[in-house]
Amino acid sequence: MTMKQWLFHHQNQSQRMAFAGVFAILLPIFFPHLFRPLGRASPSLFSEWVAPRPRHLPLLKAASNRHIPIRQQSELWAPLPDQGWKACNEPTTVSFEALPAHSQGYIQVFLDGGLNQQRMGVCDAVAVAMILNATLVVPHLDLNPVWQDSSSFSDIFDVDHFINVLSNEVKIVKEPPREYAWSTREYYATGIRPTRIKTAPVHASAQWYQENVLPVLQSYGIVAIAPFSHRLAFDQLPTHLQRLRCKVNFEALAFVRDVKVLGDLIVNRLRNTHHQALGSELRENIDGSGHEGSGKYVVLHLRFDKDMAAHSACDFGGGKTEKLALAKYRQVLWQGRVLNSQFTDNELRSQGRCPLTPEEIGLLLAALGFSNNTRLYLASHKVYGGEARIATLKQLFPLMEDKKTLASADELAKVEGKASLLAAVDYYVSLKSDIFISASPGNMHNALVGHRAYLNSKTIRPNMVLLGPLFLNKSMVWPDFEAAVLNGHRNRQGQIRLRKEKQSIFTYPAPDCMCKS
Repeated sequence: MTMKQWLFHHQNQSQRMAFAGVFAILLPIFFPHLFRPLGRASPSLFSEWVAPRPRHLPLLKAASNRHIPIRQQSELWAPLPDQGWKACNEPTTVSFEALPAHSQGYIQVFLDGGLNQQRMGVCDAVAVAMILNATLVVPHLDLNPVWQDSSSFSDIFDVDHFINVLSNEVKIVKEPPREYAWSTREYYATGIRPTRIKTAPVHASAQWYQENVLPVLQSYGIVAIAPFSHRLAFDQLPTHLQRLRCKVNFEALAFVRDVKVLGDLIVNRLRNTHHQALGSELRENIDGSGHEGSGKYVVLHLRFDKDMAAHSACDFGGGKTEKLALAKYRQVLWQGRVLNSQFTDNELRSQGRCPLTPEEIGLLLAALGFSNNTRLYLASHKVYGGEARIATLKQLFPLMEDKKTLASADELAKVEGKASLLAAVDYYVSLKSDIFISASPGNMHNALVGHRAYLNSKTIRPNMVLLGPLFLNKSMVWPDFEAAVLNGHRNRQGQIRLRKEKQSIFTYPAPDCMCKS
């Protein structure tokens, strides 16, 4: 090689190295999602993820080859018998004292959180309007900071149905009259306003609203309450108010047509044993002779997002990299103030305080008697770990479906990218299912447990205190695991549970909203 050639080669190599350096610097700028360790729904590609191996391999192998007696399947899929309770539709006597017959003014509420938290806030807003004898303005749904969803009340719920169903109890208007047009979310965000109530305590009493909100309402003719989530007590309220909250939740809050049309399409395809799901060749082999192949389906609400994984402080098998990433996430979001982080993984699991992984919920379903022909609908947002995390669940239930496998891109177009509408579709499909099971407690779990209890529909509640120690026992064999699961869930399949003090009426509608039949 001549000196001239060597210099030319060296210059090209230097240029290539410089270009590589610039590329390495600019890559995170142009593709930040690849390097972002704090994404809320799923892990970044280069920051934290190591695909976990199955943690219960002997149980998984046995469950994959399970045989379930026909009688057990029949009992599992049988609807709940009449439990002696029915929805109360009889009117009750209004007992609030000294409230004038005419409206005292207009009430606005601004609701944050996800769909189901907002749903409960709407129910409470109607009740507060009755407490104050006020006119309710259709509630404003704040921008969801997690999913960046700006869907309004009318985008999700049928406004006219909402107003008409409640017309005999509370007057509701879509917008405040022109004289109060200034009373907007933006107006209250730019300064301290005398017509805004910011101090409503969590689970406030009816008396608190009469003493603190009514005077403002009478002085200005309009009042805005924000924040409003969980701002009405569950106890010491008259029966007519409790039943009104249930009427709002179970009757007045109907989804818009687009949600119901898509929901019915999904339900029909789940119940159609001959439907060929998108990308699935397994439909050809469904046994049309029995039980699960006869149009029945179960919904699994798989709540296993990054927030839950991090906040639990449990070990999910992703190794040291995952542990460090979740610890960093906890530090940023909660400044390390997570109660569970002071306990070991074994201590947390022995107390049933770790959320079930997709692998563990799959083993639970298999032990309960769901076969590999089960039509399983997965209701969830993004699962922490993505496809790698749910691979074992798919291994146990190859006919597992979700919105994208049952509906085309065109059919999903009106809800795609809108987290609240997608959650509404999942809620609708869940409510129509033969069986519903949620992997972990949360707002959707609580809302559907209550709604399905109101309708006497079967809902399986995982026994977390039982399951934690079972999964810790690495010598557990399948027959013992199956027997323990069956015995531990006999009374957790939709049996009516009466509400106790401080419990939510939306999760436990009996006895406040249900009558003995």
